[in-house]
Amino acid sequence: MTTHGPVMPVWSCGGCDLPWPCPTRKRELRAEYDRAPVSLALYLGAYLVQATEDMPWTPAGVLHRRFLGWTRQAD
Repeated sequence: MTTHGPVMPVWSCGGCDLPWPCPTRKRELRAEYDRAPVSLALYLGAYLVQATEDMPWTPAGVLHRRFLGWTRQAD
């Protein structure tokens, strides 16, 4: 089990205090969902919805890049 889970409602990483998902958690998620990119997007999309409720002052584009924008990029 990772220590790099989200600390809500501020959405920081419980392991390193960076914005969640942090680089470590991104690597873990890529490995976990290696052959299931759509499942990864759905998983993170659910977190995106929660984050928009917790942080309504944050622009939608910023949250989208943070939660989903990295999923189609290589390390």
